[in-house]
Amino acid sequence: MTPIRSIASAALLVCLPGLPAQAGNPVAQADPATARCEVWDSELAFAKSIATHDAAAFAALVHAQAAFGVSRKPTLGREAIVREWQGLIDGSALKLEWYPDVVTLGGDGRIAYSSGPALYQDPRTGAYRHGRFGSVWQRDVDGTWRVVFDDGLKPEPASEAQVQAFRAGQGAGCPAV
Repeated sequence: MTPIRSIASAALLVCLPGLPAQAGNPVAQADPATARCEVWDSELAFAKSIATHDAAAFAALVHAQAAFGVSRKPTLGREAIVREWQGLIDGSALKLEWYPDVVTLGGDGRIAYSSGPALYQDPRTGAYRHGRFGSVWQRDVDGTWRVVFDDGLKPEPASEAQVQAFRAGQGAGCPAV
């Protein structure tokens, strides 16, 4: 094989989507269990960004072309989402907590679905509501998992037992498959 054909062949292998990961290429993940736990940890980091009022960390985990609130009129794009979530990020509108209890990898290993319980607290009254979230994550070109779609069930009033059940489930690590 000539040097030009070798270079062209190597470039083709690096550029074609759907091929196995090459060294330094974050597009595919060799170990699905590792990728699942990366998404689990990313979801926890996403929730932590709200708990610690860290707008920069929140924005860093939202894909540039993300869509939030996809089951109604969605908010499109990272900047619009960060603006819309400002009262959640700073805690003035609502205290929001969540964690995953399900993470499923799909497709070519660059897409995952995450879901779990969510707890909402009104900062004025202290009243709690509970629901579930669902997020679709994508491994971005830099290897970081970012949310591309996010939504949830309409929250319902929460009893003290439901708040305690939510708290009891916090802190669970990524389960082995």
